[in-house]
Amino acid sequence: MIFSSDNWSGAHPAISASLARHAEGMAAAYGASALDVAVARRFDDLFEREVAVFHVGTGTAANSLALSAFNRPGGVVLCHGEAHIMVDECGAPEFFAHGSRLAPVAGSNGMMEPAALGRALEAFDPAFVHGGRPVAVSISQSAESGAVYAPDTVREIASIAHGHGLAVHMDGARFANAVAALGISPAEASWKAGVDVMSFGGTKNGCWCAEAIVFFDKEKAADFAYNHKRAGQLFSKSRFVSAQFDAYLSDGLWLSLASHANAMADALREGIAAASNARPAWETRANEVFAIVKRSAADRARSEGALFYDWHVGGDTPVAQDEILVRLVASWSTTPEEVESFIRLIG
Repeated sequence: MIFSSDNWSGAHPAISASLARHAEGMAAAYGASALDVAVARRFDDLFEREVAVFHVGTGTAANSLALSAFNRPGGVVLCHGEAHIMVDECGAPEFFAHGSRLAPVAGSNGMMEPAALGRALEAFDPAFVHGGRPVAVSISQSAESGAVYAPDTVREIASIAHGHGLAVHMDGARFANAVAALGISPAEASWKAGVDVMSFGGTKNGCWCAEAIVFFDKEKAADFAYNHKRAGQLFSKSRFVSAQFDAYLSDGLWLSLASHANAMADALREGIAAASNARPAWETRANEVFAIVKRSAADRARSEGALFYDWHVGGDTPVAQDEILVRLVASWSTTPEEVESFIRLIG
């Protein structure tokens, strides 16, 4: 009953097999192998257009380097106040962009509100050099709250950003879960809605260690290879990242794994809604579930081996003294039996 995070899960057998298969023999280094080239074209097919793809080892590297491509002196990146880049990446976005800063934008349920973004941008006066200047907007899909942006909302945010000359970045660590929940194509969930660059995650969804930065306009990636190399993310044996993506993107594996995780989260949501000692904290759609649980029930579940994180309490979520707010994350390897056992333990 491990619901701590989807990055606790192992590698899917098909991905492990692909790694083993491509481990033998010689292959050109630094992204020049036949496999690297083939996987790059696989991304073209996935997004229905020619894209520029750069492999990195972590989601933090993906987010930070993607944003570094658009920084200028005095640069400001606007994101939700609970975004991963804001609270969980140790200043890496600012570090790799060499002096940018992050500015929070309000929004309920962990998602940026377009109107709030408009107000935040209006506060920047181009003539007031002391305040810096916006260079990009970043949103997470799915959001840190487990919610999912509707394509129309992404499109509205992108329209505002582009109207101010800003790039739009999508943190897609759980992009697969969002696409599966929305039931739309990867293209419709990204560049067709106005996204310029995204961090495409595989690690949380069955890969061993595979993340990619995807530019939807190759011209905007013209100089990015230097950022990529200087940050130590140009792997000499890049074929081992490509080997993971080769299996991950074959026969819809990436979406089937995400759909399974979402289904397990749905089962958690249903069980929590019916439980006597727990209730949903807010609505979620992807593979993260937030619940308010009686302390005694949470202690009982943990004593029987359940693993999950306490979550910070804030906003409009009422939590009594004898309750705690927890996060539960389902993964590609979560089983119905684990969900059933957890629900039974919390009553």
